[in-house]
Amino acid sequence: MTLTSNHPTTDAAALAEPSADSPTVAAEKKAKTEFNKVQKRLRRETGRAIADFNMIEEGDKVMVCLSGGKDSYTMLEILISLQRSAPVNFELVAVNLDQKQPGFPEEILPNYLKQRGVPFHILERDTYSIVQDMVPEGKTTCGICSRLRRGTIYAFADQIGATKVAMGHHRDDIMETLFLNMFHGGKLKAMPPKLLSDSATNVLIRPLAYCREADIERYAAFMQFPIIPCNLCGSQENLQRQSIKAMLRGWEKEFPGRVENIFRAIQNVAPSQLADRSLHDFVSLQATGIPLAPVSDGGEFSPMAQTSVNTWVPGSEH
Repeated sequence: MTLTSNHPTTDAAALAEPSADSPTVAAEKKAKTEFNKVQKRLRRETGRAIADFNMIEEGDKVMVCLSGGKDSYTMLEILISLQRSAPVNFELVAVNLDQKQPGFPEEILPNYLKQRGVPFHILERDTYSIVQDMVPEGKTTCGICSRLRRGTIYAFADQIGATKVAMGHHRDDIMETLFLNMFHGGKLKAMPPKLLSDSATNVLIRPLAYCREADIERYAAFMQFPIIPCNLCGSQENLQRQSIKAMLRGWEKEFPGRVENIFRAIQNVAPSQLADRSLHDFVSLQATGIPLAPVSDGGEFSPMAQTSVNTWVPGSEH
């Protein structure tokens, strides 16, 4: 990461060091301050999510799924940072799945992880060819690609004895999934911060569940991560998820705090106020038969105080 300018090494440049109040120095200070704020916010929100959902425990072997995107890089760096001061001891191991996409830069992640001193495994499986064979041209490949990727990663987690599998999904991913399921699946379902795998042999965690994508984007820009784009499906800008993302960003711009309130809502669910019969027993609801207040109670604050009643009964005119 570079937060200072690279001055030329000529003698003339050396003699012309910027003063403490020069625009260059001021810009560097502002950038460093902004970086510190973003980093602290990401650390705080990640630590809070880990604590709220008991994501990481003593002796855990956390398999960090690294795709080469901004989210997974950020997750790894924040976990490394938290690991130094955590009240429990846990192990981090990075795992990347090389899906044999044409032009995939195989050397980037190994070089980065070696530089950071993080143990890692690179899995190789040609899911690219599988997806191309299975999905008709022009159709979205994300679904089948995601299922193949998850199956391989979960199986490898079992193989190396990872007790937790960390994914880089953030708050905006969770919100997008919520609306995708509502609009296109008819389900009130999102991504939980913590989930037991289908095999029940390991636990999936999302340490960035409370983190905003905007903060992650700024942090990744500061850190200058060697981003590897997902080229398997092209840009696919018209995918349903992209539409939902645009909708949420539009809301956040026009109504600041709306997305945050929606996120709070999925943490504050009232089953009796919805309509899922498997979550609440609507069928057996019965009134107690006990009046709210005695009929004879004519006090000032009685439910019927100062209330007039106009009654009509069919045939009452005769």
